[in-house]
Parts: sequence; C-alpha cells; structure tokens
Amino acid sequence: MSGQTRTEMNTGAVNGASSAFDVIVVGSGPAGASAALELGRCRRRVLQIDGGLGRNVGSRAAHGLYTRDGTSPAELRRVAQEQLGRYGVQTVTGQAVGARSVEGGFEITLQDGRPFRAVKLMLAYGMRDLLPEVPGLAERWGDGVLHCPYCDGWEHQDDRAVVYGGGNATHHMALTLQPWTRQVTVLSDGPSGFTPKQREDFDRLGLRVTETRIDRLEGQGTRLECVYFEDGSVLAADVMVLSPLQEPSSDLGVQLGCVQNGSHLRVSERGETSVPGVYAAGDLTGGPQYVVAAASQGTLAAIALNTALIHERLERRGVEFHKGPQQ
Repeated sequence: MSGQTRTEMNTGAVNGASSAFDVIVVGSGPAGASAALELGRCRRRVLQIDGGLGRNVGSRAAHGLYTRDGTSPAELRRVAQEQLGRYGVQTVTGQAVGARSVEGGFEITLQDGRPFRAVKLMLAYGMRDLLPEVPGLAERWGDGVLHCPYCDGWEHQDDRAVVYGGGNATHHMALTLQPWTRQVTVLSDGPSGFTPKQREDFDRLGLRVTETRIDRLEGQGTRLECVYFEDGSVLAADVMVLSPLQEPSSDLGVQLGCVQNGSHLRVSERGETSVPGVYAAGDLTGGPQYVVAAASQGTLAAIALNTALIHERLERRGVEFHKGPQQ
C-alpha cells in the first residue's frame, strides 16, 4: 500500500465515537508527539488529542536536544505536527475530561462532549507547575525564573542567581548550580527549614541564605533584575531558580483506576500502567523532566504498545509469537 493511500485512510473527518482508532494519544508534548510518531510509522490508526500549550510555553528555547539545541518549543511543536501528518496521525484540539473502559478498549471524551474510542490509550498529558504566589514570578516563568540548570544554565553562566525555597529540594538546587555560577543566594521567603548540616554546606561554599519575606520581583519584561523584600531591602539578581510543586494536568489516570506513585502514574518498564491497555510516558510518570527524556519515554512506550497489539492479533489467530526480553 502506498504512503498516499495510507494517508487517505487515516485523515478523514474526526467526528467522535464512530471513528475507531488503534490508539488515542492524550498529549502533544515531546512524549505524546514521539509516541504518536512511532505509532503512525507502525501503520496504526492514531488519534492525538492536543490539549494546548505545555509547561515550556514560556521558554525561549529547548536545550540539550540532539541536532535541535536552541530550537523554540513552538517550532518543535510545529515540526512535530507537520511530520505526524505524513503518517496519517489525526489530531484534534481540546481538553480531554473523561476516560472510561468500554467493550473492546477505551473511550475519551473532550470538554465539548465529543467521544473517541480506541483499543489502547497512551497518556502523556504531563504535569502542571504550582508556582509560589510571589508578585512578578509567574510572568517571568521560563525566562527570568527557571527550574532546570541543565536546560538553561549555560545561558546564565556566572550570573547572579537566587534559589527560591527551603528544605532538601532547595539545598540540592543551590549545590547543583555550582558548575554554572558561584554567585548564588538562597531565598527561603520565610523560615527555611534547613538542617545544621545544610547550613554548614552553604557556609563552606560561600552561599548566603536569607529568610526575609519577599515582596515582589521586578525587571525588564520577562527578565529579572531585582528582588524586593518586605523589610524594604533590595537584592540585584539576574535569574531565579526553583523546584516548584507539581500536579497532573488531568485526572484521566485516576478516572481509569491507574495506580499512582504520589502524584505520578506508576508504569512498568514497558510504560504500561496498572490498567492493561493504558500506557503513559513523560513527566506524568515521574521520569527526568527533559525534552529528550520525555521523547525517549514516548518512543519506547509506543513500541511496547505496538508490540502488544501484534501479540494480541496473532494470538487471536492461534499463532505462537515468541516474546523476547524487551517485549
């Protein structure tokens, strides 16, 4: 069958439950797009549900991505959708709000009421950052306020950095920044909760710690220039780094009954959740939150899902299919 014929088969109107798919991929970020790409290349009938812009919408560029270092998230999304079309992957835009098991597979319902059914699901809707309610912080998220030195540390080497928060996560982040800059100040915005040993670590590295409450952040546009404190003092800074709390961007996994590890979905080595036929990849599974890592997880989970479809079809035909160590 030619590639043109295959595309014609898969790109008809997407109207709802009457359109049956092999796989529905919920999410269009690196994990979801990579999974949809791999499954499309496996000649599966794939529907991708695009819930809109992801966590990295405020970032100027994605880094550490082989051959695409420095490409903007918007451009990565554009190219991904263009390439998915080559393999007949259909995309609908909307928020997936309902998920349930049905005969022969699963049903996903969008916020506008449209239902879609598939034999298997790939959940890749990611996580949502819960940012501190500090005036001036949210609008600088992704530029003047960051969460990952591996993603953006090079662009802020030797800058005046402030690390927001207290406890173990902030201690870890402050020490992690050392290769990029030694100009680090820890701002706990109140009682820090640091242990005596953690304070000793900061002293040995010459890291200042202040527990004064923050009033606001200011700077030019989305850039950071100064931190203002409630006592009237001001600290010049070029970048703030923090590890925010997170929550899933959707409760579809909970609706389906998937077992969780904290706020993340528990998955097997093959990316399958505790619910047979439901797979998950990316930040949602608690893996490293890098574009390249999420993309890798999406690809590997897609291969496992496709292998499961192969096994099931052959078993229905009475064919014994050897399952190798990766299957």
